[in-house]
Amino acid sequence: MPHAVSPASSPPVEDATMSDLPPASSPPNDSQDTPAAATKLDDIFADDGSDDEFSSSPVKQQSSQEETGLSAATIRASDPDTLMTFYSRLFPFRQLFLWLNASPTPQTQFTNREFAFVLPSDAYIRYQSFQTSDALRKQCLQMTPVRFEIGPEYTLNPRDRKSVRKQGAFRPITKELVFDVDLTDYDDIRTCCQKANICPKCWVFATLAIKVIDRALREDFGFRHLLWVYSGRRGVHCWVSDRRARTMEDSTRKAVAGYLEVLRGSGQGKSRVNARRPLHPHIERSLKLLDLSFSSAILEAQDPFRSSEGEKRLLSLIPDPVLSTALSKKWDSTPNRSSTQKWADIDALASFGNLSISTTSLRDVKQDIRLEYTYPRLDAEVSKKLNHLLKSPFVIHPGTGRVCVPIDVSRVDDFDPFSVPTVQELLGEIDAWTPTGGEDASKVQDWQKTSLRPYVEYFKRFVDGLVKEESGEKKRSREQEGEGMEF
Repeated sequence: MPHAVSPASSPPVEDATMSDLPPASSPPNDSQDTPAAATKLDDIFADDGSDDEFSSSPVKQQSSQEETGLSAATIRASDPDTLMTFYSRLFPFRQLFLWLNASPTPQTQFTNREFAFVLPSDAYIRYQSFQTSDALRKQCLQMTPVRFEIGPEYTLNPRDRKSVRKQGAFRPITKELVFDVDLTDYDDIRTCCQKANICPKCWVFATLAIKVIDRALREDFGFRHLLWVYSGRRGVHCWVSDRRARTMEDSTRKAVAGYLEVLRGSGQGKSRVNARRPLHPHIERSLKLLDLSFSSAILEAQDPFRSSEGEKRLLSLIPDPVLSTALSKKWDSTPNRSSTQKWADIDALASFGNLSISTTSLRDVKQDIRLEYTYPRLDAEVSKKLNHLLKSPFVIHPGTGRVCVPIDVSRVDDFDPFSVPTVQELLGEIDAWTPTGGEDASKVQDWQKTSLRPYVEYFKRFVDGLVKEESGEKKRSREQEGEGMEF
């Protein structure tokens, strides 16, 4: 996907090579920002040191429309002033820090982690790192990136990489295990939309992918902390945040991705399903889950076999020449049959016998076809490498203006990508908000005034669970070490 960058597959563009950047936009060091810019930002967006991540808007405050100089309805999502307002008033930097750090106290898994910034000028600045959430926040306010991406923790601070002479001394060591589902990978079976376009009919593919992958990661691998995030337009990302997942070597990541990768190759007139018989328990379980939606989501909503091209593809997936020929003749004589009817025709004609395909083989073929049209299509390369960068949760998609919000997997069927708020809507909601029921407006934070609230609250619950588990593990480790030292 365009928002997922793999350093192994594309030449790195480092901060030192950004000759088209104006001096004021050069990435500052954590401890040495550009003085004029730092003073201005400190004055406007000073961190008061409280536990609240966002400062509340004063009762009488300049509106977000006045800050951007435009009405909330007409501002562009990638406008620098809009981005600054969003980063200063709505982005959950503290929670992002706690998630990546898994502790309230800064650890190297945050301080030595790579961040990459995509600026409005399309400049791509890599190997940024920060000591605190406030340092990351200040840089976002100064540079107003269209988005920023998250990479791995390195053995050393990424900003110091050029000072290392020993080969292999600077290398990635931990990062969340990530997965990427992009609906453009379904274009050969989507009949409703193509490329970047989506609709409720084809969003079902993303929903099914979440269900299958989430269940496999939890039940087969024992992971607990899975953060699913909407990409802002046509896909979803999964961040497996368990410590065991973060410390995986590339070889282990590749093995997990391979375990989940049932569809391989490009198809080209033949099945992409890579499944031996008897089916692996994971595939068998997934098929039962997917079968619940095959009739409604595929045969009825997508109706992929009605067209001549779709019909030919279906026939190419049936290896028995006698059955394939009989089906072709029937459909030629009764054109415009629906996919539901054509699917039923397979069993109807097969029941007449005189086929070279056995009942068991026909069952297997139909299973493979259902998997071909419903099983998750993963960009496996995203999952295999520690050094892969992926777009951060809660950034804004520049094309749609929608925020990349987390998805509550327990309510995944209710998630509607078209109801995800845009930055324009959020800024308008802040301006339109008025206190009710005698609440103290000075204590209400800006994100609480908007439709972003349920997504931030879900993220906070997720992060709290992760931090609690990590702190418990560290406590048990210290106790075990103490017992080992007793004589």
